[in-house]
Amino acid sequence: MFKYIVRFILRQRLGIIISIALITIFMGYKALDIELSYEMAQMLPETDSTFINYKKFKNTFGEDGTVLFIGIQDKNIFKLNKYNDWYNLTYKIKKIQGVQEIVSIAKIYTLIKNDSLKKFDFENIIPQKPKTQEEVNKIKQKILSLPLYDGLIFNKKNSSTIMAITLDKKFINNKNRIKLINKIKTTAETFGNKYNVKLHYSGLPYIRTITSKKIKYELILFVVLALLIATLVLFLFFRSFKSVLPSIIIVIICVIWAMGTIVLLGYKITFLTGIIPPLIIIIGVENCIFLINKYHLEYKTHGNKVKALSRTISRVGPTTLLTNLTTAAGFAAFIITRNKILVEFGIVATINIIVIYILTLLLIPIFNSYFKPPEFKHTKHLDNAKTNYIIEKITNLILYHRTKIYIVSICLALIGIYGVTKLKTTGKIVDDISTKSELYKDLVFFQNQVKGILPFEISIDTKKDKGVMRLSTLKKIEKLQKILSKYPEFSKPLSIVEVAKTAKQAFYNGDTSMYSLPNSQEKNFILSYLPKQKNNKKTILSSFVDTNLRVTRISIQMANIGTTEIQKIKDELRPEIDSIFNPKKYDVTMTGTSIVFLKGTNYMIKNLIQSLLLAILIITLLMTLLFSSAKMISISFIPNILPQLLTAALMGFVAISIKPSTILIFSVALGISVDNAIHFLSRYRFQLKLNDWNIKKSVILALNETSYSMIYSSIVLILGFGIFIFSDFGGTQAIGFLIPFTLFIAVLCNLILLPSLLLSLDKKITTKTFKEPLLEIFDEEEDIELDELDVKKD
Repeated sequence: MFKYIVRFILRQRLGIIISIALITIFMGYKALDIELSYEMAQMLPETDSTFINYKKFKNTFGEDGTVLFIGIQDKNIFKLNKYNDWYNLTYKIKKIQGVQEIVSIAKIYTLIKNDSLKKFDFENIIPQKPKTQEEVNKIKQKILSLPLYDGLIFNKKNSSTIMAITLDKKFINNKNRIKLINKIKTTAETFGNKYNVKLHYSGLPYIRTITSKKIKYELILFVVLALLIATLVLFLFFRSFKSVLPSIIIVIICVIWAMGTIVLLGYKITFLTGIIPPLIIIIGVENCIFLINKYHLEYKTHGNKVKALSRTISRVGPTTLLTNLTTAAGFAAFIITRNKILVEFGIVATINIIVIYILTLLLIPIFNSYFKPPEFKHTKHLDNAKTNYIIEKITNLILYHRTKIYIVSICLALIGIYGVTKLKTTGKIVDDISTKSELYKDLVFFQNQVKGILPFEISIDTKKDKGVMRLSTLKKIEKLQKILSKYPEFSKPLSIVEVAKTAKQAFYNGDTSMYSLPNSQEKNFILSYLPKQKNNKKTILSSFVDTNLRVTRISIQMANIGTTEIQKIKDELRPEIDSIFNPKKYDVTMTGTSIVFLKGTNYMIKNLIQSLLLAILIITLLMTLLFSSAKMISISFIPNILPQLLTAALMGFVAISIKPSTILIFSVALGISVDNAIHFLSRYRFQLKLNDWNIKKSVILALNETSYSMIYSSIVLILGFGIFIFSDFGGTQAIGFLIPFTLFIAVLCNLILLPSLLLSLDKKITTKTFKEPLLEIFDEEEDIELDELDVKKD
């Protein structure tokens, strides 16, 4: 097959270049429409019961993550001038388009009894800006007399205050959110700058906005870093711009195609698809190294450029096809997860890894066909003294010290197994943010002041219209809230109970001692003062009950705790809830962003484990096509499974938890690390044919032929993936730390352990089935006649 590919590439050089150029222009044009994703990541399929319950909750009560919080800690906040500036800031922010409502110590609402109309008016207790310190003092006393806001808007223990800004949901899930958040922050900072007070920002809209901006910044940063590393490493290896320039041009083309692919598929940039362009550069350079090395080696052997190019295509092309397919398999396995972000990541990465292979196979030979043949100095890397020294040491090890190699390998495997036992499975909603970032520090501030800002909701369906307003139901809700208040991870719960208590206090003219549920005698006439629930009309009740007064909610803000802790709380609460609300009469559901994240994390981990197993299966099937021997395939997996085991152990020892952002590393790393085994085994089989099945000689010759490319490509991959350690996202940092570790161990295993196993097991694994593959992609011993190529100057 590759005989015809060689002819096509070398005869149709100009046509191929023009075609690629036109496609690149088109892809570049489409890439201009690339957009960031501003939506909350959908971690569950739409058929999942947890997702259905959450969607139902949002349809009834609206989004649960639309509040932006601004907090300060200042004991002088109730001084006249400072308070008035906070008052001015409150109303300036309220006027910003996209701000729906705002509550602060300068704009706070309560119920006021209107005796003439026999109803409660929902009024701002601060109708105008105070003019004297005495007026401010009275406002402070009013705020402190409202138990509803105690510990939420103002914390009298440490003088911290919070401004809660509800954003219009129309601005939440699109790029307008960035402008809105920036405008709010710029406006707020005028207060902070004037009084030299640190302002803290948090809430899901803010967290998601900052995250989106970081994704955009890191996309550009990592593309630049990947290109710089690729350029530097290629030049150090080959010492020739004729080798460096084509490679860099190819990976830039690949990046443009990748961005265009995202747009053509209707996807947006997420924290995962955002790392595809630098990944493409890293993997593309690896392909270039194998092809250029083979070209230089062939030319050095016989000095014929056309023959060297044809052999490069026909002999390295099939092997790199398989290695790229195995790498793609590691990414393609994510497609089965049914998680929107992972599926998109898997599809885009898989397509573009195949594209990388095609472009490098086409363009590396074409570019070199136009260049002058490599000079002696350009092939000196094939006789690099340091690399030769390393290879000599490795050869000595596998020939004379195999027992020591096996003892070390077994010891490492035992350490790995022990380390795996220390692994923990957990994850946090705000988990991928660096603990050194201002975003994380602000989150900690709010956890210290109000115990958290992440939504945890309990939906209560009474199964009867007006069932919520029954005194028995209100007492049950109050009883559950007392249980919830015992959890240090939860903020003060809010529900219809607080409305009823506030109504009673208002009915008795603000008497704080009356802040309690109305008794059976008081209930009917006190609650009759509350506004009636009507469709599309917002009232004090609409935030807590549906229009039929059948369904209500308990809203809690939760600290940024792990999924293990969330699950523990959920498991503890369920029997408590069922003991208060008879499951036959009430339908009580724990929901909200926190619960969806818990279920989504567990769901993703389960699916990612399945995807890892699928990746192993696909890689095995692909290797079967080339090697066909089950024994040989099993042997080839040993030096590639050991690095996976040690990586898992490392995670256990340094307390890196198994979570979606870390478990995806294994299938990606396996798909890449097995490439070296494929290159080595394919050359080993070729050498067997040339050397009359002399196993020892064939192993050494195959090692000498492939070790340069294995070492060079591994250095590129390790350094390339290492750039991700500079990310502000924990998951991306994990890629930058764990994948290079896996690849480093893998290259050592493939250079030392794999040849050792071949020599030790000798003819037990080098069987007839290995000699005769299921799919003969090419005949390595057959050369193409040079006059058949007819390579002419275009």
